[in-house]
Amino acid sequence: MSSLSLAGMIFATMLVLMAVRVPIAIAMFCAGCFGYIFQVGWPPFFNNLNGATFARFASYDLSVIPLFILMGNFATQGGISRALFQFASVVTARFKGGLAMAAVLASAGFGAICGSSVATAATITSVALPEMKRHGYSGRLSTGTLAAGGTLGILIPPSVPLVIYAILTEQNIAKLFAAAMVPGIIAMIGYMIAIAVYVRVVPGHAPEHDDDHAKLTMEAFIGVAPIATVFLIVFGGIYGGLFTPTEGAGVGAAATFVAALLKRELTLAKIRQCFYSTAAASAMIFLIFIGADMMNTSLALTQVPAQLAEVVQGLDVSPVMVVAGIMLFYVVLGAVMDELSMILLTIPIFFPVVIGLDFGMPQESVAIWFGIMVLMTVGFGLLAPPVGLNVYVVNGMAKDVPIGESYKGVMPFLISDVFRTLLLLSFPGISLWLVQFVG
Repeated sequence: MSSLSLAGMIFATMLVLMAVRVPIAIAMFCAGCFGYIFQVGWPPFFNNLNGATFARFASYDLSVIPLFILMGNFATQGGISRALFQFASVVTARFKGGLAMAAVLASAGFGAICGSSVATAATITSVALPEMKRHGYSGRLSTGTLAAGGTLGILIPPSVPLVIYAILTEQNIAKLFAAAMVPGIIAMIGYMIAIAVYVRVVPGHAPEHDDDHAKLTMEAFIGVAPIATVFLIVFGGIYGGLFTPTEGAGVGAAATFVAALLKRELTLAKIRQCFYSTAAASAMIFLIFIGADMMNTSLALTQVPAQLAEVVQGLDVSPVMVVAGIMLFYVVLGAVMDELSMILLTIPIFFPVVIGLDFGMPQESVAIWFGIMVLMTVGFGLLAPPVGLNVYVVNGMAKDVPIGESYKGVMPFLISDVFRTLLLLSFPGISLWLVQFVG
C-alpha cells in the first residue's frame, strides 16, 4: 500500500468514526492507533503511547490552559459581564443598532479576560439577549450579533486556541498575544460597522430611535473597573517582564476571583461550579491533545506530511496563495470539526509547509503571522453552517428564534470576516506591528 493511500485510510477511519458520533478526540485517537499499529506493530505502539503521553502532559506550558479557563469561569459566575454590557450600552446608545454594537463591545471586553469563544457567547447572551428583545431588536439580528461577538473571545487575548498553537509550534505566547491584539480590534470594529450597515440596508431589525437607555455615570465606570484592572495586571505584568504568560494566567485567575468576590455574586456553589467547569473543559482539551498526537504520529510515519512540504515548495505558486489555500481548507474543515481539533490535527502538517516557504520575512515572523491567520479562519467554523457552534449555543438560549434566522443573522458578520481575512493575508505587517515592541 502506498503512503498516500495509507494516509487517506487513516483520515477516512477518523471521518467514519465522527459520522457515527464518536467524540472527535476518540475518533482521532482510534484512527491514529490503527495507522501506527498497521505500520510498526504492537510493541512499538505501546512504547510510543507510554512515552508520548507522559511527555505531553509533563509540559509546564500546558498549565496555562486550565488557568485561563478558570479565569474566564470566575468572570462568568461573578456577574462581571452584566456591568460590562451596561457600560457598553451607554457608550453606543447614540447609534442606530447601538444595543447590538454594545453586545459586540461587551464580548470583546469579556474576551479579554476569558479566552473561550463559546463561554463568551453564552455569558454575554444571558445578559444582552433579554435587553435586545425588550428594545425591539429582531431575533435574527440579536442572535447573529451575539454569536459573532462570541468569536472575539478567541480573537482578543488571552486565547486558548492561540496558546495551543504556541505550544505546538514552540513560539512565544506573549508575542502571539501581541500579534492578535490589532486583528482582534479590527474584528470588533468590523462587526460594529456590519451592524451599522445592516440596520440601514435591511430596516425593521432594530428600533429607529431608542430613548430608553441609561446615562453615563460614575457608577458605570466603577462597574467595569474590575475588568480593566485584571487586564492591566495580567498583560501589564507579562509585557512589563514581571512574570511569564503561565504565571500571568495564575495571577489573572487570582485577580478575577478577587474581582468576582467584590461583586458579591460569587457563592460557594458558584465557586465549585467554576472549578468543575474548568476541570471538564481542560480534560476535554487534553484528551483532544492525546488523540491529535496519535493521529499526527501515525501520519508522520507515512511520510506524507514531509512529501507534501516538498511538493508545495516545488510549485511555482506564490507563498501567499499557498496560505490562502490552507485558509480555504480550514473553512471547509470547520463544517465538521471544532477549532481546537482543527488546530491540533492540522498544524503539525501545515506548519512545516508554511515555514519552508519564502515570504521575505524571518521565520519567527512567518510563524506568528500564520498563527494569527489560522486563528482568524477557524472563527468561520464557529459561525458558518452546517455546524456553527456559537450559533447553536446562542440559538439554544433564544428558544423562540428559528435556527435558520440565526444563520441569516451571522451572514453580515461572515462578510466582515472575509474582508478582514483578506486584509491580514495581504498585509502581514498589521499582525506583526505590536510584536516589535515585545522583548
